Amino acid sequence: MTKQVATPDHVLTIVRDATFEIRAGEAVAILGASGSGKSTLLGLLAGLDVPTTGRVWIDGEDLFALDEDGRARLRGRMVGFVFQSFQLLPALTALENVMLPLELSGGADAAARAREVLGRVGLAERLGHYPRQLSGGEQQRVAVARAFVTQPKVLFADEPTGNLDSATGENVIELLFEMNRERGATLVLVTHDSELARRCDRRIHIAGGELTHEN
Repeated sequence: MTKQVATPDHVLTIVRDATFEIRAGEAVAILGASGSGKSTLLGLLAGLDVPTTGRVWIDGEDLFALDEDGRARLRGRMVGFVFQSFQLLPALTALENVMLPLELSGGADAAARAREVLGRVGLAERLGHYPRQLSGGEQQRVAVARAFVTQPKVLFADEPTGNLDSATGENVIELLFEMNRERGATLVLVTHDSELARRCDRRIHIAGGELTHEN
């Protein structure tokens, strides 16, 4: 899989010939320096970005054989994504942001399930607050709760603890690995945290857009 972007001067290759397989239920860390292409790679794996060449399969489905709506439906059914930039909707409360993926997929008991997972990330007292009323760390916890609430088969996380204090970060990490261990969710995360990466089954290293090695 390759991702290129045309600039006025030349074609920039962000990800080059990335080929690998992640087994169901595996926890995999993607490691690399800033600007190495790891967040782009994660977006391609989740179908949020489209490769210039190549294919991505999730649970036997070719993501890029689907149109944008089809990819969105597959993500709604199978995928959770924790964004580094949160991507919360400013007009919705914390509770409403977490309820949204359940409502879009027709899930039952959306409010009760959203309250339960927000409580688990320490936000039981902040349900009615809007993103602008929350700190960066609190917004990150809402984003984590939103990714968890649908109990996805595949969970993608881009620097999931980057904006959290150590105690909250540890709580979020435990939630990530609980989803992986107890519910069999495949976990794919981008991180600079070598200790977090060591807790994964496998580490994929990327530099200059190319996969360099695994361990």
